[in-house]
Amino acid sequence: MADYSDLKALYINCTLKRSPETSNTQGLMDKSIEVMRAQGVEVDCIRAIDHELAIGVWPDMTEHGWATDEWPQIYERVLAADILVLGMPIWLGEKSSVATHVIERLYGNSHLLNDRGQWAYYGRVGGCIVTGNEDGIKHCAMNVLYSLQHLGYTIPPQADSGWIGEAGPGPSYLDEGSGGPDNDFTNRNTVFAAWNLMHLARILKDAGGIPAHGNQPKEWEAGCRFDLPNPEHRA
Repeated sequence: MADYSDLKALYINCTLKRSPETSNTQGLMDKSIEVMRAQGVEVDCIRAIDHELAIGVWPDMTEHGWATDEWPQIYERVLAADILVLGMPIWLGEKSSVATHVIERLYGNSHLLNDRGQWAYYGRVGGCIVTGNEDGIKHCAMNVLYSLQHLGYTIPPQADSGWIGEAGPGPSYLDEGSGGPDNDFTNRNTVFAAWNLMHLARILKDAGGIPAHGNQPKEWEAGCRFDLPNPEHRA
């Protein structure tokens, strides 16, 4: 089996609850974290709402009228990670507002380039974990995973997991009698997602990331067209 001990993962919990209030999303995220730590992956975890994150899509919003913005420090932790997992609750069928906020801030840095001249997030993998008391796991995952790949992350197969209780008011994931922690379907998907994230991160790291040819913005701006078909040259 491959060695994953040089990999780093960052989990960002997008709960609406500040610490130390219990987060059901964190409860499911912890299972994924345990799988990775058992393989020697260095795991960092952030509860986004505990930080002063300005609203906007610039790397540092203190340069755009905000007095405080902790995002630049969190971005350094994002860059240090080979694996990014966003965890979130479902509200009104959608990912939490905090999750949207975090994705917007990720977007604000996506125009930056790595040392190979690609967008900043190239060579990293992304996944998501969803909890709630209403339908929407797949809807939220579809939105989040599309957003991450659009920003430059690579998404492995089965990159999401989730748990929802009975529709309407009822026990949350960590509540006694919810059945959440023992749900075999959720546990299977959580484990599969963790391993697939590690597998793909290993492949990308060993390969030096995504090959740079054909995806370098500055090369395009300089006139390189990477074999773009030219109808005038067709026979």
